Amino acid sequence: MKIGVDLGGTKIEAIALLDDGREVARRRVPAPRGNYDATLAAVVSLVSGIETTLGSRASVGVGMPGAISPATGLVKNANSTWLNGRPLAHDLPRLLDRPVRFENDANCFALSESTDGAGAGRDVVFGVIVGTGVGGGIVVGGRVVVGANAIAGEWGHNPLPAPTDEERPGPACYCGRRACVETFLSGPALTADYDGVTPAHDIARLAAGGDVRADAALQRYEDRMARALATVINVLDPDVIVLGGGLSNIERLYTSVPSRWGRYVFSDRVSTPLVRAAHGDSSGVRGAAWLWD
Repeated sequence: MKIGVDLGGTKIEAIALLDDGREVARRRVPAPRGNYDATLAAVVSLVSGIETTLGSRASVGVGMPGAISPATGLVKNANSTWLNGRPLAHDLPRLLDRPVRFENDANCFALSESTDGAGAGRDVVFGVIVGTGVGGGIVVGGRVVVGANAIAGEWGHNPLPAPTDEERPGPACYCGRRACVETFLSGPALTADYDGVTPAHDIARLAAGGDVRADAALQRYEDRMARALATVINVLDPDVIVLGGGLSNIERLYTSVPSRWGRYVFSDRVSTPLVRAAHGDSSGVRGAAWLWD
């Protein structure tokens, strides 16, 4: 049995999978924002609760914002900032009394979709999360590509390609730079571009109903996503790009973005499919469990 834990900024979720991928348990609790020790305790409680219910000890994989730094062994780059600089990879295995595998949450998402989701059977899968933040993960031959600095796939913190005059110098990002892809393609970024108040899913609904201003905001969003993913295609040329996160529910993205990215890709033809995640919001936590496959 495999337990996966999704260490999110608003919730912590755990599931148990059998070796054939069947889910046999699921629990979630609110994330104790700003409290590292309480975060550890929540994970331990979720794992022990599932194991007690099922009467079996399991492997544990954790999907997390940011990554474990190869240089220091501490958490880095997490937008759940209370985790940064903390020895999570030391503390959690000690508290659970077993080895624990950690991976960036976008990498877990990509692994899930590559294993038995929308990217199953494809050799090179690029998984994209567009929600409160923007993340990416790469799976090649069924294995996560982590990279020498544990940042492979972090397209969200590259500058938006080919910026227009209106897009310069770009919004400030929590990472300390400006004009990151995340500052243009996250849910809050779409809200800011429209009116600063209306949630992204409502903007999509308004656009579908014929609202000209909402449609214009979505067209800007689609062109920005096309530019950003074109750079991924130019470098990685994946067999499939899988979208997840809250904004992946905007149906028009799957036709509008591919129709635009050809002008930015260095090829006479772009056959890369852009597809919706098969496992939806469960993909990240499933991928965490599959870290022990």
